[in-house]
Amino acid sequence: MRWKFSRRIVATIYCGLICGFFQPTIAQAEPRSFMLASADFAPGAPIPAADTCVGQNRSPELKWRGAPAGVKSFALLVTDPDAPMGVYKHWVVYNLPPAADRLPANLPATPTIAGGGVQGTNERGTLGYHGPCPPPGPAHHYHFRLYALDAMLALKPGATADQVTAAMHGHALAATDLVGTFGR
Repeated sequence: MRWKFSRRIVATIYCGLICGFFQPTIAQAEPRSFMLASADFAPGAPIPAADTCVGQNRSPELKWRGAPAGVKSFALLVTDPDAPMGVYKHWVVYNLPPAADRLPANLPATPTIAGGGVQGTNERGTLGYHGPCPPPGPAHHYHFRLYALDAMLALKPGATADQVTAAMHGHALAATDLVGTFGR
């Protein structure tokens, strides 16, 4: 039992350092009204198997509201800070138009998104969504973090999470986080 407790402390500290490093600076205080939700899972609840590697590996439906004034685009990064080799990037979406308020379920893995926006390269090296697929063991936490930006990002389709994060630096007006879990 002592080992598990120590491992969790180390993992929490490590995640704080790594996750904090990859978070762009938010220009203003985050408005409490900026919220991200999914019809597929509740905050803190398990992500359905259909949205994971044991199912159809389809992207979940996401909806948001309450973005601050001055938004020029949105960016979404989906990460797993519990991954054994460090923070795993599952999905990279950016340059969603300011009028956007949702991403449909099962979004095709194409460079551009119908209605506006582009998809980047996930940790697997492919475009689009790569659903949760942790090794057997405790459930992992998957962070769906949506950023409201004051600019469009000067990036072509296929950018990595690190490239998107660097391009967002100084442009994030607000961010909202939806966390789901999945274990095998």
